[in-house]
Amino acid sequence: MNTQDLNTSLVALIRKKQELGQLSYNDDRYDDVEEELHDQEDDFNDNFGEYLEEVLGDVHQKHCPDTDVLLPTAYLPEALNPEGQVDITGKEGVWVEADAYPNKEARLLLVPNPARLILSVGKNVREEVWRAE
Repeated sequence: MNTQDLNTSLVALIRKKQELGQLSYNDDRYDDVEEELHDQEDDFNDNFGEYLEEVLGDVHQKHCPDTDVLLPTAYLPEALNPEGQVDITGKEGVWVEADAYPNKEARLLLVPNPARLILSVGKNVREEVWRAE
């Protein structure tokens, strides 16, 4: 697995999501940008899906075994800050039942720079549970 290609694709995909999120439905470019996003998501899942689904399966088994694994693109945040990082607010990613944090709202996110999975719980917990190497 080429981790640089994975990271570059993650950044491009999140930036496209961010671009779409900044457009109103009435914007003439909305449909085109949405189609570009779907194409990028398909390419991402084609190129990295099998690898990331295995990684996600391992992470789920270890940290949140009662929650189903979804497509890797479901775990992406909506935006990157100007430094290329994710400002995790607690609402991004996929909701999971984290064994280490019972009765707490937990989410799993796939973020870039470097490519990694973050378990986010509430406003204070940001646990890196996997890193691409």
